[in-house]
Amino acid sequence: MAESKKIILGIAGGIAAYKTPELVRRLRERGAEVQVVMTRSAEEFVTGTTLQAVSGLPVRSNLWDKDAEAAMGHIELARWADLVLIAPATAEIMSRLASGAAPDLLTTLCLATHAPLVIAPAMNHVMWSNPAVQANRQVLEARGVRILGPDRGDQACGETGEGRMVEPDAIAAAVTGPTIVADVERPPLIGRKVMITAGPTREAIDPVRYISNRSSGKMAYAMARAAAAAGAEVVLISGPVELTTPDGIQRVDVESAREMFAATHERIDNIDIFIAAAAVADYCAESVQENKIKKTEARMSIELVRTPDILASVAELENGPFTVGFAAETENLREYAISKLEKKNLDMIVANQVGRNRGFDSDDNKVDVFWTAGEQSFPMMPKTELAVALIKLIGERYLERSAPGTRGELADRARIIHE
Repeated sequence: MAESKKIILGIAGGIAAYKTPELVRRLRERGAEVQVVMTRSAEEFVTGTTLQAVSGLPVRSNLWDKDAEAAMGHIELARWADLVLIAPATAEIMSRLASGAAPDLLTTLCLATHAPLVIAPAMNHVMWSNPAVQANRQVLEARGVRILGPDRGDQACGETGEGRMVEPDAIAAAVTGPTIVADVERPPLIGRKVMITAGPTREAIDPVRYISNRSSGKMAYAMARAAAAAGAEVVLISGPVELTTPDGIQRVDVESAREMFAATHERIDNIDIFIAAAAVADYCAESVQENKIKKTEARMSIELVRTPDILASVAELENGPFTVGFAAETENLREYAISKLEKKNLDMIVANQVGRNRGFDSDDNKVDVFWTAGEQSFPMMPKTELAVALIKLIGERYLERSAPGTRGELADRARIIHE
């Protein structure tokens, strides 16, 4: 190597920590300077004395080390690194990284550094396949964290499966190559502003009754989390739902379509991507009764009028955001979705079949996505996983539209969808 690479090797408390002295040796053989940072649990598996001997540098483990922190040592260390490598990365460490927690020196460094982050997971195969661990993996990948492995094979517990840490020589080769910084990309939506509408709206009839639908908001909230994980600043305009606000997201609560329309346009300036995932009521009562309607007649009728079209109004804005619509249909899914895409001049539309046990209220979903000159289908999967895939696709198409060429030139190719 023409220039030595400065690597922070974070070691978490897994049995694979016994391999880390060998990993340090392999990294140094390839010309790297290695600063070891251990968690308290890691010290149960490998000694700092051994790691200091093979690395040539004192091991760091205590965020409250008075000598090291006299001059904000952890910040200095975070700036020193060209790369942060965590091997082994336990389920606990992955959870802390995904949530942004920083209770120790290692995770604090991960938040404080501009260097690329690479992790080599190691855990029991059942733990690795747990949905919570896989959700954290998806969040980290969406943020640009490179994940090496895990490998499949015999494990310390006596079982066999996917969860073994990648061997030290392979890890060293992966992180000391000339392309590692290019491979570990910045989060794809970092610096971008994304607005997402979510849930149903409620259109009042009288003080106790309203018109609404079965939307739970789960898909939109999952997309908000995925967009934030991809680096975006997210504004979530939410109808009435029973969901917790994702961390780090600005949530604006509304009830009616008119309120959602107003909240959207009050905040739409400087938004880069607008995702209309809310199931907005198409009609509302022409007049709302001041008092509860009494049950007197055998029949009654309510005059309904159209609600404002939020999606179309955003798509019509001059120099407006990349606009993504949703189409929830019970029949003719492709036909209706493509018609909506064209009539409202959208950049992309996500179409899903709804009905009994499909779409609304479910934790799983399958969708077809259409845009000018392209389409892609996603099979049935958890909405959390689908959200990550959709945000990735939306980000790719957004960046494509932002490249040289105008929105009008892309729209001229819309006929290709029908071929």
